[in-house]
Amino acid sequence: MAVAGGVRSRLHNFLEGADNGGGRRLVITDSKTSLAKLVVENAVIVFGRRGCCMCHVVNRLLLGHGVNPAVCEVDEEKEEAVLNELSIVNGGGIQFPAVFMGGKLFGGLDRVMSTHITGELVPILKEAGALWL
Repeated sequence: MAVAGGVRSRLHNFLEGADNGGGRRLVITDSKTSLAKLVVENAVIVFGRRGCCMCHVVNRLLLGHGVNPAVCEVDEEKEEAVLNELSIVNGGGIQFPAVFMGGKLFGGLDRVMSTHITGELVPILKEAGALWL
């Protein structure tokens, strides 16, 4: 990915990014990606399989709330390694899509949808630092 002035950000050293209509879409391109660092550095980050419709739904819901989540799409051949590393970060089993808020595993699509329906999602996003209003 070409960057103005030939300078690449630290994040682009880890990942190859692409614009996705408002969100930040990240694609894991190497095995040296520090997923723990990505989880800590982003208020909200969504990990999912490349092209996953559930990941897309989570992303669109968060964008609708004014949150600009990082979305990390994982290619099929890297899936097992990413799930293992995320399990180490979280201390338990993880499935895609996996949503991290404030450096902690929040859950998947079901948890995001249920907290949205009950009205609990916005306060959680504020606490995570993803919303300021």
